Amino acid sequence: MEAIQIGPGFAAEMRGVTLADVTNDDAAYAQVRALFEKHSVLVFRKQNVTDESQLAFSRRFGPPEVTKIGSLGTGTHFVILTTIDKDGKVVPPDHRYAMRNKANQLWHTDSSFKSTPALASVLSARVIPERGGETEFVSTRLAFDRLSSDLQKKLENSFAWHHYGHSRKKIAPGLATADELAALPPQCWRMVWTNPVNGRKALYLASHAYAVEGMAPADGEKLIDDLTTQATALGTRYTHAWRAGDVVMWDNRATMHRGRPWPAHEARHMVRTTIQATAADGLESMRPPQQVAAE
Repeated sequence: MEAIQIGPGFAAEMRGVTLADVTNDDAAYAQVRALFEKHSVLVFRKQNVTDESQLAFSRRFGPPEVTKIGSLGTGTHFVILTTIDKDGKVVPPDHRYAMRNKANQLWHTDSSFKSTPALASVLSARVIPERGGETEFVSTRLAFDRLSSDLQKKLENSFAWHHYGHSRKKIAPGLATADELAALPPQCWRMVWTNPVNGRKALYLASHAYAVEGMAPADGEKLIDDLTTQATALGTRYTHAWRAGDVVMWDNRATMHRGRPWPAHEARHMVRTTIQATAADGLESMRPPQQVAAE
């Protein structure tokens, strides 16, 4: 097994290992888990992936999320990211499927708007366009390292509010349905996530973040925007150009990502499984003190 670094200080391509190896072999899992903690983004090429094999692989790392109401795949462990309708045709650009893909082109980390955020996401390419549709990643761990020590200390003791509706309204009014908003109330998380395995600290940011505890609304949103701009500057990104059979896994505690556009007439169909964070992943330290006390 080899891990070849492919990004600017993070992200690695895995060689000599398959999803099945990780699923079925404890030693292979232990190696890949350690590399996940180190590199934050892992790329597996030429995988013979099915829904079943992707879910089995994901379960090795923790409990899989149940897909939220309003998404394709609701009630299962799969999020279907597609521009193909039930008749096999590519949907028009103003279709809800296409608009939701557009929302995913904002910098974000998955599930920060949920009551239990995500440890990791696993995304497999099933149908890809001839050009475009890449996924960009940045390391919020390296972004934290680039900040001044004074700002680092401030952010370690700061909390931000995240809401699904905040990111969706940036794309179109009503993109988040009333049912989704009712099921997904705002969540408050520490702005720095400390990895319990290696002690590395990472900014915890997303397009879903809209306010900072103790700051005026405009000031808090500006801080979030400024930090996001710094974290995603040119030269800090790994851009993944998808190939058939690719599977990419990333650490939502230590990265942000976004999709890139592709020609509207070309189909794209991706399948994501998302793994919930647990206490072992440092989740409890992310909660506001009053929330911990209330529990």
